[in-house]
Amino acid sequence: MKQIKLFLFALALTVMPQAISAQAPANAQSGVVEDLDAKYATNLLKPGTNAPDINLQTIDGKQFSLKSLRGKYVVLDFWASWCPDCRKDSPYIMSLYEKFAPKGVEFVGVSFDTKAEAWKNGVKKLGIKYTQVSDMKHMRESAVAQTYCVKWIPTVYVVDPEGKVVLGTVMSDKVGAYLTSVYPDCAE
Repeated sequence: MKQIKLFLFALALTVMPQAISAQAPANAQSGVVEDLDAKYATNLLKPGTNAPDINLQTIDGKQFSLKSLRGKYVVLDFWASWCPDCRKDSPYIMSLYEKFAPKGVEFVGVSFDTKAEAWKNGVKKLGIKYTQVSDMKHMRESAVAQTYCVKWIPTVYVVDPEGKVVLGTVMSDKVGAYLTSVYPDCAE
């Protein structure tokens, strides 16, 4: 089954049109999409790694634990309201949420905002509907950023039902391709 999923994932990456993503600029002369993972995702947690637990407060003050989502695919979206690329990427991540949440995929935004009001306003303005958590620290000072080796945002991870990282990327279209390989009935 894993071989089929990997094949479908690879196939989706090669034949799927590029999704709307602030993280995938095309070379103006060749039309080739640059793989920003080669630049910005080289130190992310590798597939097969146990996803470290995240214990943070939600935007409405409740306690959240990543382990509580064990048994489901989870998309971890590391972002901040002050980040222009994150704001550009947000509509695509929301489209993935709309498509895959009905299949049981959980989405969790991990914000690096340092001011609660800016965070809440960003979530509202962008229309983000999925769970939001934060330690209210800038990315370079955040323990969760260090644990997940996040040095560039947006960064997105996909964690499988067993709690293992299956994808870490700065290119959200790769998340869409992976989820489509897992749930081929959601292909457009």
